[in-house]
Amino acid sequence: MIRWKVPLYKILVDKDDTKNITNVIQRGMHWAEGPEIEEFEKTLAEYLDVDYCVTMNSGTSALHATMLAYDIKNNDEIIVPSFTFVSTANAALMVKAKPKFVDIETETYGMNPEKLKKAITKKSKLIMPVHYSGLPCKIDEIRTIAKQNKQILIEDAAESLGAEINSKKIGSFGDASIFSFAGNKVLTTGEGGAVTTNSTKLYKKCKLIRSHGRKIGNYFLSTNKPEYIQLGYNWRMSTITAAIGLSQLNKIEKLINLRRKNAKILNSKLKKISEITLPPEPKNFKHAYQLYSILTPNQTLRNQLQKHLSSKGIMSKVFFYPVHLTSFHKQLQKNSNLKVTEEISSRILSLPMYPNMTKEELQLVYETIFDFFEKNTKQI
Repeated sequence: MIRWKVPLYKILVDKDDTKNITNVIQRGMHWAEGPEIEEFEKTLAEYLDVDYCVTMNSGTSALHATMLAYDIKNNDEIIVPSFTFVSTANAALMVKAKPKFVDIETETYGMNPEKLKKAITKKSKLIMPVHYSGLPCKIDEIRTIAKQNKQILIEDAAESLGAEINSKKIGSFGDASIFSFAGNKVLTTGEGGAVTTNSTKLYKKCKLIRSHGRKIGNYFLSTNKPEYIQLGYNWRMSTITAAIGLSQLNKIEKLINLRRKNAKILNSKLKKISEITLPPEPKNFKHAYQLYSILTPNQTLRNQLQKHLSSKGIMSKVFFYPVHLTSFHKQLQKNSNLKVTEEISSRILSLPMYPNMTKEELQLVYETIFDFFEKNTKQI
């Protein structure tokens, strides 16, 4: 394992996290289906100002469960961006539907509403935009298009818990939303995910799907005969995981404010380099900075910068390589016209970003980038 001087992400842990985990462990029971799960769900729903939250063991499970709950079937078209993690597109394939890729725009790196309009056909059933890196996409415009065309709208908000448009939280715009709590997310439980919605019907379906299609409440505390009324899976979140989620959620605004503070420092320094495009943040949009992603002039320079950062012990990563260009998806679809996606992906580089970055870590990042561009300006 490489020991980075500055890793891509690091989790801020405090005594509340330790206390919550310890309480569950020392209780000696209810490590599965404990009361912390429902408390986490209720608290997250209140934070997002939605009616319901169903936790899952991952963001991918949340995507899959939502597809099943909406009865997405064979040959239904699911409209998604390619500039995303592979699960967004794969969720459609999990229910034998067809992911249909739409290009992104350059103001938020999210789904392009104008391209979306042209992509909708009679086979289209569901639109799933992605809020990239902690920044909301143009979800208001996309929601209007979805309503006009009678499409289900699911927000893939895996990376953007706490992001806002006009003080309205991401995850409260669509018919449903999914979140991920993986290790590098704004709120992390190590692994985990959630579905949020205002639909009672969807909420009940997701609860059945995540736990074997079982109708009764807490399986481990009930002596009643279990009733299985549909096919389901074992996608439940553990109690220990939910306990971490609660303590992390209680300090979510602190975590986001620290990320924004660090991003502001990087912005103030890196804006001096004309060859770099800083992360966008349109007016009235609030960026949660799950990632801090810059653009370089071209792919060659991006790759050289990444190599230079690595040589100095600084981790960086490309988020994302286009899904439609992966070997698996190239077998399924050909001739995708996603010029902006491919252009942005060829130039983007995510730098270290986490709440507890030190002044020394931040300084090492921007000074290393300064050093690189001073030596390489002739190549641009």
